[in-house]
Amino acid sequence: MHCARIRTALSARLDGEELPPGLTGRRLEEHLSGCADCREWQARARALAAGIGRAAAPGEGDTASVDALLARLRPGSAPG
Repeated sequence: MHCARIRTALSARLDGEELPPGLTGRRLEEHLSGCADCREWQARARALAAGIGRAAAPGEGDTASVDALLARLRPGSAPG
């Protein structure tokens, strides 16, 4: 299975959406167990979602945390 399709499914799952047609949770997990690149992509996507959630939380998003999140989004930035 192509990693692009897996990453689309991971994004959907992270957003609380249904998996694409023809892809089950089991097949997704099987791919992840054998693909380090997709596991890394999933970890970065989860970290990004958590960072966005913290930055967007009322009263909790300060300038420093927003700046740090934006720095991580820039191309070539190291995973945080």
